[in-house]
Amino acid sequence: MPVDDVGNGNSPPDSSQPVPDLDPLFDPKSVAVVGASPDSFYSGNLVENLLGYGFDGTLYPVNPGREEVWDRQCYDDIDDIPETVDLVVVSVPREHVVGVVESAGERGVPVALILTAGFAEADEEGSALESDLGEVANEAGIRVVGPNCIGVMASEGATLTSTCSREPQPGGIGLVSQSGALAFTTFFERAADNDAHFSHIVSTGNEVDLTAADYVAYLAEQDDVDVVCTYIEGVDDPERFLRVAESAVRNGTPVLAVKIGSSELAEAATLSHTGSLTGDDDAWEAAFDQTGVERVPDIPDLLARASAHTAYDDPDGNSVCIASTSGGLASLLADMAAERGFALPEIDGKTERELLDIEELLTYGGFNNPADIRGYGAHVLPEIADAVIDDDAFDAYVFAIGLPGVDKRAETIASDLETIAAEADDPVYVLWTGRKEPDDPTETPPYVRLRESIPVYEDPSRCLDALASTRDFVTAHDHMTDQPSRGSLAADARRAAANINLPRGRVLTWEESEDLLNAYNIPVVESRLATDVDEAAAAADEVGFPVVLKIDSPALPHRTDVGAVRLGVDSVEAARDAYEEVMDAALTAVDADDIEGVLVQPMLDDGVEAIAGIAPDEVFGSLVSVGPGGVLVEALNESATLVPPFSRADAQVAVEKTALASLLRDRRDGPALSVDAIVDLLTRVGDLAAGVDAVAELDLNPIVVTEDGPIAVDALVRTRE
Repeated sequence: MPVDDVGNGNSPPDSSQPVPDLDPLFDPKSVAVVGASPDSFYSGNLVENLLGYGFDGTLYPVNPGREEVWDRQCYDDIDDIPETVDLVVVSVPREHVVGVVESAGERGVPVALILTAGFAEADEEGSALESDLGEVANEAGIRVVGPNCIGVMASEGATLTSTCSREPQPGGIGLVSQSGALAFTTFFERAADNDAHFSHIVSTGNEVDLTAADYVAYLAEQDDVDVVCTYIEGVDDPERFLRVAESAVRNGTPVLAVKIGSSELAEAATLSHTGSLTGDDDAWEAAFDQTGVERVPDIPDLLARASAHTAYDDPDGNSVCIASTSGGLASLLADMAAERGFALPEIDGKTERELLDIEELLTYGGFNNPADIRGYGAHVLPEIADAVIDDDAFDAYVFAIGLPGVDKRAETIASDLETIAAEADDPVYVLWTGRKEPDDPTETPPYVRLRESIPVYEDPSRCLDALASTRDFVTAHDHMTDQPSRGSLAADARRAAANINLPRGRVLTWEESEDLLNAYNIPVVESRLATDVDEAAAAADEVGFPVVLKIDSPALPHRTDVGAVRLGVDSVEAARDAYEEVMDAALTAVDADDIEGVLVQPMLDDGVEAIAGIAPDEVFGSLVSVGPGGVLVEALNESATLVPPFSRADAQVAVEKTALASLLRDRRDGPALSVDAIVDLLTRVGDLAAGVDAVAELDLNPIVVTEDGPIAVDALVRTRE
């Protein structure tokens, strides 16, 4: 296989790197802080937090300008430290950072955490320094966090950041954030306010060495991490990120992501802030769907859903029982449950009889789901729970309390709910929408004490989103385990491309395009190439009327723009005339030497038109799209995006997302056509995109889906330089 077509510079970087050993970063036994000074906001506060939040290892301050700090000897240089430390924290002017890291690497220090800013995010000099830093770290064999990093934290290890206002408590959420300020001042603080806690937090900085993907891969393997949360601005090696996220989901660890860049303003802000490209938002949406990553709109939603993954086992199914002290809240939750695809089975039989026997409910006639238990029901929550939780019709429960969370009655409600949740085999979610501020601000309200054992949701949508997140993870996990991994798909695609050799840097002729498509079993319409009027007439007669005549010229990829196409040609004489008309039209735009000839094809008009193709992408390399074709492309403005490589199951989902599937199934002028056939074709287009890096662009428009299957009647292929 020629090197220029497979695995060239346009292909993704190696994405099968081993999981890095980051134990010395998160749980170091010894730490050197270079630039340590009580007068420095960053290094000073970092040391204060490290010592104040339970670090029981050895700290070595390094600062040639001081003899002693924090009651410890201060060393002039890393080489003066009496042992090789697990971690070096670097907080010195940027021009000294490379030298410090080089010395640490030569000393055998495994990891450097660089707080210093002013690198690629700042100016050209900073970019040059960052490049040198990466080279030196690689040569010295030291892993680097940052630069321009606010720090890291492990609740059972070390707190190494200047911006952490309280001691971290043990939790099950791992956070990888490309925003340093958000990591601690927003994610950490907001979570702690709501009794949600992190196992690990890392601010990734400029990622000169260790990347977001490395941290996700590491966290997903930690026993104390129940869910990995990410705040993503841009990823230099998206394929590695997708593969490690996919691997985490396959192995049972949910991955949630806040991914910014859905607006042009966010994209511009990120580019100026970090130098990262956010990437096409539809492409990221597709990439997350394909790898089982759940995209979350904002920080409160991320924390709400992550808390559910740490507190509850995944539900066994989709059926939910909702009991609400408010009829209005019950109705609202019914709509919200339907919007999220939950089933609300009827409360009947033994369960309904037991509820009707509870006198305090004052209910006549029967119960619906959601069940309106009224405010009286808050007094008999254990009896209600005994009835509904024993019912195998339900996989999860939501108790919605529309009452104050701060009064005497709330004490009993909170205690009852804590017991119910602890004793239930299935997840029990609590939504408490009533008053939260007590008269005495020094008192701890009952709902807060409940929150110490299980999440207490205050917003109906976030409560149901959290429950949906745990259900959807089960679906994503099953989807991942039922299909090949991205690595396997990519390897298969490259093997299939082993004998493909394409010319570079131009649009392919029809013959070249046809050979490429045939190699992937992508059906194309029968075509004859004519180079004079006689050949055109004979070809039309052999193909059978009506026919289409179109110019074949790599220099004229959009032939309709100059009128170099004739449709519905229905006789030999008309074919002669059409040949001359097409040639004349083409010669107004290109030279004769740029024309291969005129294509003669049968006219297909009995079917549904679709479109599929490959487009270049600055982040993912290539994207594949599918949707209704022909005049419906602009009329419906609807298509689905996929990030190659992808499985047939992914292709099926993409087709079903568009109107194409219903257009095929619900034809007005004929029998239903095969959706599976267009899914198969799309899968082959994905294999081509993943296997042949030389292809920059492929446009199959239209593809006509007939009773005999789909067939591409036009193809445009452009190759990379």
